[in-house]
Amino acid sequence: MKLTELLEIESGGEMYSLPELPYSYDALEPHIDEETMIEHHSKHQAKYVDNLNKELADLPQMRKPLEEIFKDIQSYNTAVRNNAGGVWNHTFFWNLLSPNPTAPTSELKMDILRKWDTMEDFQSEFKDAGLKRFGSGWVWLVYNEKVGGLEIISTPNQDNPLMMDGMLPIIGCDLWEHAYYLKHKSNRGNWIDTFFEILNWDFANKWYNKVVK
Repeated sequence: MKLTELLEIESGGEMYSLPELPYSYDALEPHIDEETMIEHHSKHQAKYVDNLNKELADLPQMRKPLEEIFKDIQSYNTAVRNNAGGVWNHTFFWNLLSPNPTAPTSELKMDILRKWDTMEDFQSEFKDAGLKRFGSGWVWLVYNEKVGGLEIISTPNQDNPLMMDGMLPIIGCDLWEHAYYLKHKSNRGNWIDTFFEILNWDFANKWYNKVVK
């Protein structure tokens, strides 16, 4: 299942485009401030979109839906890897956040509890993995198709699990400083705690059922 299909947005074709946020820039206050959201979406993600279009401007045969690029990521240069990852990761991330957070339910909750016993244990390991990621990157809850179960991993820069064989992203938290520094300064732990306070479990549940179940 492609993220672009689930969200009904365009990917690939003649040009990649910046998707709209599913809420206003100030909707996540006080958890994420409006200034951070404006910079993060309209500047950072927009730059990834622009750079990706420039990199593939003379290679129309290489312009594909992002998930297809990730499957063959070794055929692309580092700039495409970084910018394609930046476009997809942020689109996924925006939809994992909500001004009206919901609770985990259904198969995803059951599978998390099957692996970690409690939601607190899951969040603690997720946070620990995020804190141990040196420099910029992401922390993910993934479904590992090879073992048939959930795992927590982190990736550097704008890499994502779809660039890895058999890894399907379920939840991802942005660990780049521009995602949280204005409000949380250098306290990444507080940022990860805040992420769970505004996590859109409805989207995560729906995504999990589409890509795994």
